[in-house]
Amino acid sequence: MSTIRDFALPDLGEGLTESEIVAWRVQVGDHVELNQIIADVETAKAVVELPSPFEGTVTALHAAEGETVNVGEKLFSCDTGGDGEAAAPAETTTEAAAAPSAAPEPQAEAAAPPTETREPTLVGYGAGADRGPKRRARRLGAAALREDLVPAPPEHDRIEPDTATHPGGSGGSDGEGRGERPRSTPPVRKLARDLGIDLEQLVGTGERGLITRSDVEAAASGTSSTPEAPVEAPSASRGHPSAETRIPIKGVRKHTAAAMVRSAFTAPHVTEFLTVDVTATMELLAGIRADRAYAGHKVTPLTVVAKALCIAAARTPEINSRWDEEAQEIVRFAGVNLGIAAATERGLVVPNVKDAERMTLIELADAIARLAETARAGRTAPADLSGGTISITNIGVFGIDAGTPILNPGEAAILAMGAVRRTPWEHRGEIALREVMTLSLSFDHRLVDGEQGSRFLADVGRILRDPGLALTMA
Repeated sequence: MSTIRDFALPDLGEGLTESEIVAWRVQVGDHVELNQIIADVETAKAVVELPSPFEGTVTALHAAEGETVNVGEKLFSCDTGGDGEAAAPAETTTEAAAAPSAAPEPQAEAAAPPTETREPTLVGYGAGADRGPKRRARRLGAAALREDLVPAPPEHDRIEPDTATHPGGSGGSDGEGRGERPRSTPPVRKLARDLGIDLEQLVGTGERGLITRSDVEAAASGTSSTPEAPVEAPSASRGHPSAETRIPIKGVRKHTAAAMVRSAFTAPHVTEFLTVDVTATMELLAGIRADRAYAGHKVTPLTVVAKALCIAAARTPEINSRWDEEAQEIVRFAGVNLGIAAATERGLVVPNVKDAERMTLIELADAIARLAETARAGRTAPADLSGGTISITNIGVFGIDAGTPILNPGEAAILAMGAVRRTPWEHRGEIALREVMTLSLSFDHRLVDGEQGSRFLADVGRILRDPGLALTMA
């Protein structure tokens, strides 16, 4: 006796409402084991490996690669035989699905912010920005993807269905009013995503309208023809159309845009600047790198700034807090979950180091290196992207001296560190070439007064100017 069980997309963290199917690891007819990875799905923040909550034979895949699925909608069906009761219940798979790799991590505890205290606020501010309507996902019915009678073609030959119509001939279009969907192979779809090309704007030149690699490359170079007329440039040379490329707003870019708008129009930002002689810090780093005891540890200026931030935050706790509009309370954190802004191929992400204030300089260096490596690989766990309390962004790696960073939503401050430059500087009554850096601190003026922000920034600067002072401040 067979038992067909359906697996619905779980909430992969922070209330995410949808995910895109990046790649299926199984096909209809495959036998899967409990916790075997069945698919890679892309949330607004990371690519996550999704494990199977039960053992059995796959009977249907309810979405194609590249499709967006809402939380709670069916992903795949599985024939568990008569042993359905022995399988792990689907409700227990959410935490497992959030793990990006097989290595177990205490994510349930790590995702929680540090111990916090609350203070009543005296003045209320505007409520948070509207989250906006959910994007309606396009789905294919189970029968459209069944391959019980026809063997699955090789991955490179597999083509998306011609339409998004469900079996049964309803002929209805999706939520955007489009009945037709572009036909292409997975490698071509990946190439289009990498080049920022919208396949729905292309006309395929392949057999039966198939969009080929050449079509995508031609679109990227601006030489392809599309069914839409080009937009005219608003210049004196009217009649000379300008080429344009349209990039769908989704994934990390969509999440980042919404978060930055919400932050900019909710929290009153103030930015202060401090230029510091960091020659002593650079000499400290040179000594650490030369010491064989620290071989294999990547200690950088970012590491020292992170350590200085943790020490300064303990002396000015207002900087490590958040504003709870609904409860009308200021939430002050007992520890630092330090966010490190990372630019990746998928966009900006801000994973955070849990309990950073408890770490030594070397431990902090290792933790930051691990976060950066995971972020670049697109495998940051949702738990590492939530619960941050204060952040650092290193704009100096791009040769930038200073800026006005926007707060990570829910945090009171963000510190930008600029490039370290060898500059003529007053030193011991004379002019000398010194290593100089500019720090930029943005903070939420509802939570942090000018005096508090200035004191915090000055403390960070003092430690960078003379790292030995950290012994008197910690």
